[in-house]
Amino acid sequence: MQLADMPDSTLLAHMHQQREQHPQAWVAAFEVLFTRHYARVYRVAHNLTGNHDEAEDLTQETFLALYRQPPHLHPTDDLAPWLGRVTLNRGYNALRSGQRRQQRETRAYGLTIQEPPLDPATSLERAEERAQVRAVLARLPERQSKLLVLRYAGFSYTEIATTLGIAAGSVGTLLARAERAFIAQYQQTHGTLEDVHLARRSMP
Repeated sequence: MQLADMPDSTLLAHMHQQREQHPQAWVAAFEVLFTRHYARVYRVAHNLTGNHDEAEDLTQETFLALYRQPPHLHPTDDLAPWLGRVTLNRGYNALRSGQRRQQRETRAYGLTIQEPPLDPATSLERAEERAQVRAVLARLPERQSKLLVLRYAGFSYTEIATTLGIAAGSVGTLLARAERAFIAQYQQTHGTLEDVHLARRSMP
């Protein structure tokens, strides 16, 4: 079986087995995991920082943790929840310690979007909407922010549950509660329900 076809748990076991005797094989397994999970880890990091350079730094820190100390997984598990947890923990620790305090209200918790180029007026309008969304998310309780960050980074309910250490059956309810909290906070700060629907276009 080619490395690219192996599940995460097999690649991690391969890394543990090959690290000392076959470092090239160990690095090859790491590179497959890096390629496989980079996009979602970056989205989580960008959702926390709202800034490309900071998101890149946080993503690299997460994969450096994987490189230095790969976890042991059950054969049926994948690596995404572990990576998500590491990214969230490092990102929130940085925010708490003030390393990104100046950006927190205007850029933290921004939700990553991939869009075609827009005309300048539309781009400015969308940028304002995103800034409002980020500011509202920054004022939510931390668990609600994490739920939304992970969901809009593409994590499944099962992956969110594993990442945050909550019951899988409660994720839907907690996400719905977080969405309601976001809407209420947005309405209180920025206006009407119609405005909320416009702002939620800024979420992937």
